[in-house]
Amino acid sequence: MEITDHIRGILDTLPTKPGCYLMKNNENQVIYVGKAINLRSRVRSYFHASANLEGKTRQLVRRIADIEWITVGSELEALILEMNLIKKHRPRYNVRLKDDKRYPYIKITWADPFPKVFVTRQMEQDGSRYFGPFTSVWAVHQTLDVLRRVFPYLTCDREITGQDSRACLYYDIRLCSAPCIGVINRQDYRAMINDLCEFLNGRTEPIVTRLENEMERASQELRFERAAAIRDQLQAIQKIVERQKIIVSEYVDSDVIAMARSNGDACVQVFFIRGGKLIGRDYFLLEGAEDTPDANVMAEFIKQFYDQTPGIPGQVLLPYEVEEVQIIKQWLKARHPGEKMEIIIPQEGKLRELIQMAAENASDTLSALKAQWQMEKHRQTQALSEIQAALNLPEPPNRIECYDISNTQGTYAVGSMVVFEQGVPRKNYYRRFNIRSVNGPDDFASMEEVLTRRFNRWMVAQEEANKPGKKPDLAFARLPDLLIIDGGKGQLGRGLRVLEKFDLLGKIPVFGLAKQEEEIFLPGQQASLRLPPQSQGLYLIQRIRDEAHRFAISAHRNRRSREGLTSTLDSIPGIGPSRRKQLLQHFGSLDKIRSASVDELSSLPGFSVKLAHSVKAHLE
Repeated sequence: MEITDHIRGILDTLPTKPGCYLMKNNENQVIYVGKAINLRSRVRSYFHASANLEGKTRQLVRRIADIEWITVGSELEALILEMNLIKKHRPRYNVRLKDDKRYPYIKITWADPFPKVFVTRQMEQDGSRYFGPFTSVWAVHQTLDVLRRVFPYLTCDREITGQDSRACLYYDIRLCSAPCIGVINRQDYRAMINDLCEFLNGRTEPIVTRLENEMERASQELRFERAAAIRDQLQAIQKIVERQKIIVSEYVDSDVIAMARSNGDACVQVFFIRGGKLIGRDYFLLEGAEDTPDANVMAEFIKQFYDQTPGIPGQVLLPYEVEEVQIIKQWLKARHPGEKMEIIIPQEGKLRELIQMAAENASDTLSALKAQWQMEKHRQTQALSEIQAALNLPEPPNRIECYDISNTQGTYAVGSMVVFEQGVPRKNYYRRFNIRSVNGPDDFASMEEVLTRRFNRWMVAQEEANKPGKKPDLAFARLPDLLIIDGGKGQLGRGLRVLEKFDLLGKIPVFGLAKQEEEIFLPGQQASLRLPPQSQGLYLIQRIRDEAHRFAISAHRNRRSREGLTSTLDSIPGIGPSRRKQLLQHFGSLDKIRSASVDELSSLPGFSVKLAHSVKAHLE
């Protein structure tokens, strides 16, 4: 293997301290992040002539054009830094959780007097309680739909005083306990939410016992309506508890983790055992795992999974030893002070059976997913082939771009660009365009502006690609194999004008798609084209068009909300950009500014009582 002078110079200057190293390719992209107790020894080992490297590692080494390193004070600091760098760069050759999005959690705003329950992807140090992570947002909402019938928590933004004249519809259909009108007081409401938290942790017996006692007491006090409500709650809890299988007699909270692998794919299954019962399970996919030993893949999963969890169980059961177990335990102890967790590799008995059961589930899940992927791939291939045949293209279109315009009577106009590659959305390439040059509702001119800006960005990307140190925007760097314009002949005509201006006319296939009859308008053809109603090609085109429409509408609503709020505050005498920003940062929304008192407004730095009265007068 040939080592460049640049790499040789780096290898000669590496320190012998602990730290992390970042390997980069010719395009200055980070392709691997590693950690080492001795940076010099570890990094140089990749380039030893006698090194017996795995296939993936050989590919990695061939692509290394540059190496950076960061020294730290200890192995623990190196582990934490490595995880953060992998999360930031998502290097191709590292083992990593497949989804690059944040996983959803159930969040309970425990710091609020009347806590609310909702789904979030962002954990914050705000006194809230979090449960998760979950791999499916749909599954989280299904869980909350069930829980809300048992624990009817708040979902509105009312300020709870208990003095409101009437409750909302949710109270009437028993999906809210109505603290707003005083049906439940603060203490009882918080007790109910605490029960919900305990329920999510799998601890149902104390809840059932307390509710049974409360129901008996209500009945003795002749409060039969309250007793009946508790009875219904108990019945709902019982239905859920019946589905939770008793696994072990010991009451140590445990996560059981096992893995299945097939042709480079890795699926990890996690069983969540709380109070001796299996309360849930979830699977996680890993990429970059090919040619990596099972123990190393498992270690990477443990680090990335528990980096996202709000708490840790009393024990984690694994199928085999992992090399970094001691440093991982040290890291978890630092992240969760006061909580103890043991990592156990059971060899026999009930715990070993749990590992085997998790492994079987992981294998079944991976097989089902691979069959699903194969089916989806077949549908995508069929759809692209049908589009190729219908449009008489030389080959199936790999990259398809679609554009749409959204506005309200010409105001807050926004254009959207969505990108599909091999029939799959590439959301990191989606882009929004705030329309700048068009006044009034003119979708034709707006489309022309959007496409002009898109291909201007393409030209800039070509120039940047030839400049050392410049990183072109990959969303614009490549031309589409097919361009879809949401609209009829008018929008298509403007699109053709733009392509001609950039000398791309005839080089990029393009058509306009009319919404009503799903008609395809092609350049130079009077009659429209229609794909068969049940064809995969039509389904894909509709999906791409609908995605462009959704993305444009969401961008338009965001712009309208943002600029409408800004213009409302700007119309108030004495409120300029800095004070507008100050108000929004302090109160968070126009409604909260409107409901603030004069004293609250005048307490802000630079706000006089006179200015506070002016703000109140204009907003009211």
